[in-house]
Formats: sequence, C-alpha cells, structure tokens
Amino acid sequence: MIEVRDLTKWYGPTLAVDHVSFDVPKGEVLGFLGPNGAGKTTTMRILTCYIPASGGSARVAGSDVSTQTVDVRRRIGYLPESAPLYLDLGVIDFLEFIAHVRGFRGQDAQRRITKMVGTCGLGNVLHKSIGELSKGYRQRVGLAQALIHDPSVLLLDEPTTGLDPNQIIEIRSLIKSLGREKTVVLSTHILPEVEATCDRVQIINHGKLVASGTPDELATKARGETQIWLTVKASPADAEEGLRMLDGVLAIQLEEEKPDRTRYSLATRGNEDIEEQIFKLATQRHWILTELRRETVSLEEIFLRLTTQESDRSTADSASAAS
Repeated sequence: MIEVRDLTKWYGPTLAVDHVSFDVPKGEVLGFLGPNGAGKTTTMRILTCYIPASGGSARVAGSDVSTQTVDVRRRIGYLPESAPLYLDLGVIDFLEFIAHVRGFRGQDAQRRITKMVGTCGLGNVLHKSIGELSKGYRQRVGLAQALIHDPSVLLLDEPTTGLDPNQIIEIRSLIKSLGREKTVVLSTHILPEVEATCDRVQIINHGKLVASGTPDELATKARGETQIWLTVKASPADAEEGLRMLDGVLAIQLEEEKPDRTRYSLATRGNEDIEEQIFKLATQRHWILTELRRETVSLEEIFLRLTTQESDRSTADSASAAS
C-alpha cells in the first residue's frame, strides 16, 4: 500500500531525508520512530502530498505522490500532532464540514458522521464547541476527521497525545483494529505504545533509515545473539551434555546450582525454535523444566543504541571531513 524508493528531501543545504526506502503492506501497523529532527514528519508530509520530495519516489495505494496528488489524498487519512481543528465550531458542525469537504452529502454524510461519533467516543461532546474540549477530546475529533472518508491508508503523528490512560487504551485498541483492514503508519515518541500497537518498527535518524523489523527481530540484531534462561531438575552433567547437542547453542553458562535444580543461560544464534528443541530434549531425558524464557531487549534500549551509534558515527564523519 505504501512504496517508498530512495526518497530524498533537501531544505536548502540541509538534507532532511536521505535516500529512504521502505514498504508497508495492507493490514500492517508500522511504528515510525526517531529523535526530533530525524526526518519522520518530513517523510509523512511527503506521503500526504503536503510537500514535494527533492528526489526518489513514493506511491500510496498505487498512486504517485508527486503526479497523482488528488488520488493520494482521497486514499489517505492524516492526523498531525497538532490536530487541524476550527475551535469556534461545534463538534457536529466540524464533522459535517469535513464530510462535505470529502464530497459526502445527505444520508451518506450522516451515516459517516454517526459511525465516527461511535468509533471515536464523541457522543458526550457532540454539541459542544471544539474550543471547550480537553486536549484528549480534541485528539478524538482529529482522529474522526482523518477516518471519516474511510481511507485505505492512515498516517498518525502522536495520536495519543493528551489522552488519559483509559483513552490511550481505547485508541490503541482502535488503531490495532484499523490495522486489520488498513495500512497504518504511527509516528510516536512513546515507545511502549509502539510495542503495544505496532506489527513492525522502523527507526530513522539523521534522515536515514537505520533499522526495520519486528521488535523481536530488532532485539536480536541489536544484541547479535539470543539469550535463553532455563532452570532444570536434572544432573548437571546430563543437562550440559544434552544442551550442547542442540543446534544453534553457542555457549552455556552455569548460573546457579542447587541440590534439586540447576540454572543455565544459553547464548544461541537466535533460531526461533530453540525453546521447542529444549522442551523436546527435556521430555526425552525426563527432565523437569521449571523455567524457560528468552531474554528480551526493550525497544527503548534498541532505540537508544541505534540512534546513539548513528549520532556518534555522524559526528566522527563530520570531524574527519573537517580535518
């Protein structure tokens, strides 16, 4: 649904987006992460036809963002961080206006407005002025305007800003449900939100895409190997001999030994079925497993590691060029 190839954007002498390429298929919620000034918002603005690219190409639902802008805008819903709202309008008046702008009239417009009121939880504020609403409810109105024409692609920039915990849970659930039918790109600085909502993550830094994959895939890449922890009721000699036979085990570390159980950490190549192999081995040798878990690296740690590495590399390159 979204195809980006070598996308580049210059602001005068500043390179904001540096030959970025990625795809987002239908039915995927993509988390788009990066520090301030990394190029996230610029990329999203190019995809919405708000600004032109300096180079490369991008297609949304099969339409080119530089030559088929009207088609792209029909297929896309966009919620920027500061929702574009008319504060002096009532909620119902604003939604009627947006429906009209999108080309809907009469019963068709009313059906879409009614659906958005239910979807975004606006029933209690429908006849209030937008200027009277809390920031959380304004975000809901902004989300309703992005969804009212039932777009196939949604670009959401910090969609849960200002919401209380209950509202955040509701919006996350809504985004996940929308992702079953639509392509959703979610830009946020709230890393737990990405872990709870997104199928895949992309990290951009200094205009370059520095990582892409599921949180588990990024964790494995960031660490270089997978750490498995297990506690087993078996003789240490038998346990170590059996574990060394498993495909993909790089190292075995004895962490704790007690009379009735032994705890190990395993460094593995990251094969997805390593836990299954351990379970089968335990069954065959009549061991009792009391712990079996894969050590995880938090998305926050991955994000900091990747963006710090890139920043250090960029600084070093600049110093080398200056010398």
